[in-house]
Amino acid sequence: MGHPVTTNPFIIMLINMTVVFVVLYGLSLLIRLIHVIDPTKNAEEHAEAAAVPTAAPAAPVVDNSAVVAVIAAAVAAYGCSEANIVTIRPAGSPVWTNTGRISGIQNTVN
Repeated sequence: MGHPVTTNPFIIMLINMTVVFVVLYGLSLLIRLIHVIDPTKNAEEHAEAAAVPTAAPAAPVVDNSAVVAVIAAAVAAYGCSEANIVTIRPAGSPVWTNTGRISGIQNTVN
């Protein structure tokens, strides 16, 4: 055990790459096997069949022309001649998104 089998870096690379891909292929087979013998498969099918609604309610049509007019008036009152508004999208409610927007506004206003 004192001497290495090879010192050629290309042979070492080929051995290492072969080991990596054999392990990945083995994991792929294991995942496929788990999908085949999944014991919760029947329970999920019954739950999905019971949860499917018969008819989806139609979304109400909302007229946003007043909101767009208010936003346009606010931009005009701000006096920003360099502003070029391309779209107006409603702000979502995720906390991280709103925090990022507030942080951005505070950094540009100061």
